[in-house]
Amino acid sequence: MPSSFPVHGAHPHDDAVTFRVWAPAADAVALELKDGPSLALSETEGGLFARTTDAAAPGTRYQFRLDDDEPFPDPASRHQPEGVHGPSEVVDPTAYDWGDADWAGVAREDLVVYELHVGTFTEAGTFDAVREQLTYLRDLGITAIELMPVHGFPGARNWGYDPAAWFAPARTYGRPSALRRLVDAAHQTGLAVVLDVIYNHLGPDGAYLNAFGPVLTDTHETPWGAAVNLDDEGAEGVRRFFVDNALHWLREYHIDGLRLDATHALHDESEPHFLAELSTAVDNHIDGPERFLIAEDSRNQSLLVQPRDADGHGLDAVWSNDLHHQLRVFTAGDTQGCYRDFQGTTTDDIATTLRDGWFFRGGHSEHVGGPRGTDPAPVDRTQCVVFIQNHDQVGNRPAGNRLTDDVSPATYRALSVLLCVVQEIPLLFMGQEWAASTPFQFFTDHNDEIGPRVIEGRTEEFADVSGFAGDVPDPQAKATFERSVLDWDEPRRPPHDGVLALYHDLLALRPQLGDEMRVDAHSDTTLLLERPPVQIIVNLKGAAQVDMPSALTAILHTEQSGYAVAPQPPAVSADAVSFSRAGAVVLGAA
Repeated sequence: MPSSFPVHGAHPHDDAVTFRVWAPAADAVALELKDGPSLALSETEGGLFARTTDAAAPGTRYQFRLDDDEPFPDPASRHQPEGVHGPSEVVDPTAYDWGDADWAGVAREDLVVYELHVGTFTEAGTFDAVREQLTYLRDLGITAIELMPVHGFPGARNWGYDPAAWFAPARTYGRPSALRRLVDAAHQTGLAVVLDVIYNHLGPDGAYLNAFGPVLTDTHETPWGAAVNLDDEGAEGVRRFFVDNALHWLREYHIDGLRLDATHALHDESEPHFLAELSTAVDNHIDGPERFLIAEDSRNQSLLVQPRDADGHGLDAVWSNDLHHQLRVFTAGDTQGCYRDFQGTTTDDIATTLRDGWFFRGGHSEHVGGPRGTDPAPVDRTQCVVFIQNHDQVGNRPAGNRLTDDVSPATYRALSVLLCVVQEIPLLFMGQEWAASTPFQFFTDHNDEIGPRVIEGRTEEFADVSGFAGDVPDPQAKATFERSVLDWDEPRRPPHDGVLALYHDLLALRPQLGDEMRVDAHSDTTLLLERPPVQIIVNLKGAAQVDMPSALTAILHTEQSGYAVAPQPPAVSADAVSFSRAGAVVLGAA
């Protein structure tokens, strides 16, 4: 990265503003200031054009004109006050008075991540409304919030995975200062903030970046069409743009980590790989508390999290899907799509995944149509993020139904215990902690041309999943979005208050657990985990009896009256624990 970071966008300084934009195909670039002059930019190097002027200041709205085309918003705009198609606004990132000077960050092994969508997490759907719930999350036992993508998108509502303005927080959530207030308050509350970012595809509307340079290439294909150009002609400018974007979030917003969406779709046959370049840039340009780069990747590739000097990409962690898929198959009986690879899952298989971080390590995948995975031996378990729900696994079901719609309350409590006590990094999806009844459905707000094609695309993408050919909620309907908003009255009433109490107690226990973990399949339905000073027995279905592993006493079980509405407590004797249904028991010294 050039030493002049940040490279792209409008940068106020002294009594002037420097504008830089990458437009390698343009012969001329002009800066169009609203209610001001049109100023020619000068080409510098690597396709970058620049101009410093005292005719602009924070708050000035502007666009760029390439040759004789119509003016476009800045691809690196810090704010789009009129939407992704309107003019950009100059924002001074130094104007905010941060109060997190004492923030020391959260160690990776201490991460308990809470994934949320800003627009549906609260009724207000804003950054400020999320900020009001930070104390609740801290008291629950969360140590990091993960925001689904917040960069500018078309329309008033979106999951965030239709990126249009990569540097600009979505105006529907608040101004850039509101996101800074949220991060600042999170740090002062003791919470890290991870931001979901998208570098693997462009949104279908408003992504003007593609008009400025060769951002896409037909050399590779992705589920979204042509791939982002990371290794074809002009790739250097594309890579610089996205690395600059990552550094901008970490520096200008004090973000603690980035969750990199669908890194398996970042096709790059050059050296170094884009991800290695990104991790190098973070190491070289970002000071202060530890920052995390976390990949969402279904390939089980150890090189993602291996050090760069060991030919890895140097990322910090990776989402590990195998545990989720195994548990869904075992308890809910899923059979389609990616779940085809996990038919016949046993408790031995689940124990293997918990011991090693993932299950597939080179074996044939029916879903992929070939081998999948590598040996997880070089991967630390705290480099694996695991979950029993996330936005994809809920929202990519035809009706956006949650795990609680498909398993019994007793099974859900048992799975919750397993998630909260494992050595891997647990991730909760918003509302999971109280067994929220609200679905999380797929929603968009595209124009009349693009909107009708959205459901067609999803139907094709999930052609092998039953339900998508039927009456799927209309993504464009406002009601689909509204159904997905959490009901914050639920955790105050049964049965939701009992599930919340269970999560609260489990996450309070988690910091007391030792660094080592042993896990074994005790029977075809039960798992035994040892994390000194406690041992945990998890029964995933039906009645079961487990010999007491040692002279311990039950300190918590999922059938306590405070957790279950109609409890069926396990029988705990001096030498055995007997379950009448799915459940879990935490055992400790008397």
